[in-house]
Amino acid sequence: MNEPTEDVSRRRFLAITGGLAAAVSVGLSAPRAASAAPPTDLPANPLNNPPARPDALATYPVEGSNASVTLLSGPSAVVLLHVARRFHYEVATLGAKDITGYAELPAGTPFAADHRSGTAFSVLPTRYPAGATGGLFPHELAVVRDILAECEGVVRWGGDFRKIPKEGHFRIDVKPVDPTLARVADKIRGWVDGPGRGAPADPFAPGRRQAAERLAQRQIATG
Repeated sequence: MNEPTEDVSRRRFLAITGGLAAAVSVGLSAPRAASAAPPTDLPANPLNNPPARPDALATYPVEGSNASVTLLSGPSAVVLLHVARRFHYEVATLGAKDITGYAELPAGTPFAADHRSGTAFSVLPTRYPAGATGGLFPHELAVVRDILAECEGVVRWGGDFRKIPKEGHFRIDVKPVDPTLARVADKIRGWVDGPGRGAPADPFAPGRRQAAERLAQRQIATG
């Protein structure tokens, strides 16, 4: 699988550092403490993707980190690894045990079906527990929204779930065979195949912010 290189992601990180520093300098308050009551209902996944077959799974490193994650191989993995890579560089550093993809979780566990399908991952569960909101600074939330827009809506963020939000959870929001997913995966692969395609983007640029806000409105409305 052809993935964007570490240099590309580091250039992206360095390019947005100025934007993040500017956002902090205007006086951002700390995020609210992430606390939540035990979930009493489970979030519905309208896709109802079946459990992944063992021979369809693969374990991948998260670029630039000591972490690795097991996912359904193919376009889903390409897109989710892109999300994990940007989250690691631009939101919160991921250690070796900070990300969970495919997993056989106990029955009744929130998001268990997502994990069994291999088309989702969760990061930093103590920082972003199920049922809690307010765990991201405003500039971190802007980066998450930009990542989602870059993925053209094929990824759903757990922070938008109505029943049980989970700000460290990301899942593929279309069927693994959806042509849009394949196209987005090809776009991500292509960023290292041509000059300038992997150039860092500024998530605070007006055009990108507008695209992110439009997608956020749609995804929040259907969360």
